Amino acid sequence: MRILVVEDETELRELLGRALKRQGHAVDLAADGIDGLHLATEYPIDLAIIDLGLPGQSGLEIVRQLRKRELDYPVLILTARSDWQDKVEALELGADDYVTKPFRIEELMARINALLRRSAGHAAPEVRIGPLEVNLSSQIVRMAGETLELTTFEYKVLEYFMLHPGQVVSKMELNEHLYDEDADPESNVIEVLIGRLRRKLDPEGDWQPIETLRGRGYRFRQDED
Repeated sequence: MRILVVEDETELRELLGRALKRQGHAVDLAADGIDGLHLATEYPIDLAIIDLGLPGQSGLEIVRQLRKRELDYPVLILTARSDWQDKVEALELGADDYVTKPFRIEELMARINALLRRSAGHAAPEVRIGPLEVNLSSQIVRMAGETLELTTFEYKVLEYFMLHPGQVVSKMELNEHLYDEDADPESNVIEVLIGRLRRKLDPEGDWQPIETLRGRGYRFRQDED
């Protein structure tokens, strides 16, 4: 997933960036509200973490602009403020959750995972399609009860497919959601990852979960039978 962090405290911003990348997310970072709003509206973000007290433009204004433009991805607010009215205003403007500073990084990651699951229509961390089960919290993948070993990027591709079953997903869309702004993946990296996933998920070719749509991209089968 591609996550935006808008935070003016350099140490915290970089800490969050590192933690999110360790979890396998692509990360975009902004140090003020102006850059944050630009990234939030111009890039294919899956979730935004936004501090309320930002220079240039407030976090509340970013949330207001996102919802005004009908961008409905989850927004998690960070705030050092103890005033409950700030939190209420953020939620009423369209934020989905908030964390008060200081916080434990484990709590933040749990809230992020929950928001990503719920935005895709899953309340529980386990997502199942046919014989395939993916735990979005532990990132454990099982096929017919057997644990599969996936690389970081193989897992990221599979996770994106599992959260968008039945949808046509282009190679460009996968690139944008798997890699951050500064990344420059090789042109055939998606094809390579898809090929490796197919061999691991369906070595005998019996299930064929990933369909190639010539000129359009890929579609992960949606049926659960």
